[in-house]
Amino acid sequence: MGTPPGRAVIAAAVLGSGMAFLDGTVVNVALKTIGTDLDASFAQLQWVTNGYLLSLASLILLGGSLGDRFGRRRVFVVGVVWFAAASALCGLAPTPEVLIAARVLQGIGGALLTPGSLAMIQGAFASEDRAPAIGAWSGLGGISAAIGPFVGGGLVDYASWRWIFLINLPLAAITVLIAVRYVPETRDPHASSHFDWWGAVLASLALGGTTYALIEWGGPSAVVAAVVAVVTAIGFVLVEGRVAEPMLELGVFRDRTFSASNAMTFLVYGALGAMGFFVTLQLQTVVGYGALAAGVAFLPMTICMLFLASAGGRLATRIGPRLPMTVGPVVMGAATLLLMRVDAESGYWLDVFPGATLFGLGLSVMVAPLTATVLAAAPDEHAGIASGVNNAVARSGTLIAVAALPVAVGLGGGDYGDPSVFDPAYGTAMLACAVLLFAGGLLSWLTIRNHVLDASPTLDAGESGEG
Repeated sequence: MGTPPGRAVIAAAVLGSGMAFLDGTVVNVALKTIGTDLDASFAQLQWVTNGYLLSLASLILLGGSLGDRFGRRRVFVVGVVWFAAASALCGLAPTPEVLIAARVLQGIGGALLTPGSLAMIQGAFASEDRAPAIGAWSGLGGISAAIGPFVGGGLVDYASWRWIFLINLPLAAITVLIAVRYVPETRDPHASSHFDWWGAVLASLALGGTTYALIEWGGPSAVVAAVVAVVTAIGFVLVEGRVAEPMLELGVFRDRTFSASNAMTFLVYGALGAMGFFVTLQLQTVVGYGALAAGVAFLPMTICMLFLASAGGRLATRIGPRLPMTVGPVVMGAATLLLMRVDAESGYWLDVFPGATLFGLGLSVMVAPLTATVLAAAPDEHAGIASGVNNAVARSGTLIAVAALPVAVGLGGGDYGDPSVFDPAYGTAMLACAVLLFAGGLLSWLTIRNHVLDASPTLDAGESGEG
């Protein structure tokens, strides 16, 4: 952690994945302006967001596998350059259709760089420094997502919505410079020249079909997409079980810790995504906050992640991940119950700040041990694919929760702007989020072993001295 190469790995990983995280939040505050400027329909604005998510979720498993086989730094750099080129196209888009296509291309770049950022840390750091390094990555990377509303609002108000995409270009240039000059290359030393293209295609279709079905839930195309997802998922399992050199070694799921950690990720990140979605709308629709004020309300979470996430990783290294992965979600669940009290009469310091701060504390305790445990439970040579699996699981959990919970609590259409309808539904949704978080904590307590962070690093034999 204290060496120049160590700091370089974290810097490159944070800057690269931070661009992807930032674009996941910054676009939302600009959608209205984009629609006016490009004369876009509401459906087109939805796809400005969903097109990015669709390609990202579909290909993130492939991105991890490519990194393991062809070099994590190499694939990461390709992803950053791809992401920057797509960002430039977004910033110059003359029509909604071009912008949607560019956002899909952005998602492809994000799928290449996101698993690579974690896999570089897993492959480059000594075992005792991995959890703190991942904690630093989590805390600093989380800030990029949290500052999205501030950056987006400022650029839209004082420059142009196009700059929310063009700002990625200098960030990408710095990231590539650091990665190429200082980050050591790591890969699966046992990988052959053969690549499992059938597995890659089937995995992408399964993840893409699932994502599309959730985005278009209720429409006829969703049924077709769901059928495609189920059929290709079954095909993927059959193919991976029979080919000599599969993209995803299904044997990693026989490890109880790996499977349980991903199941816990699905529950917790589903609750996390839905909580942020509902609290933000509650603050705007019911309490009367503006978009910028609603973003500022989550500042305590950002501060907690910045200063405590790395400490959470070091704690897990000393005492094992089981307790942090249990206590973290339970604390987050308690914070969610506190945030249930937010209504039209709420004040920030008494009703919002305590819950936001407590949630940030729980997240800081949990996030680094969870990520480190998932990566350590898989063989080091499969760090990229393990990161891809965990990223796909986390995003799927968020997508399913955000898609399903509004329907489950009786919201639809214009209800999001009606305080009298949204307020009672908000309480039910937050209770559901708390239940998911408590379930994640219980699952960790029952299934996680404490020795999984003791794995030793494996670098490519020919390149372990680079950088």
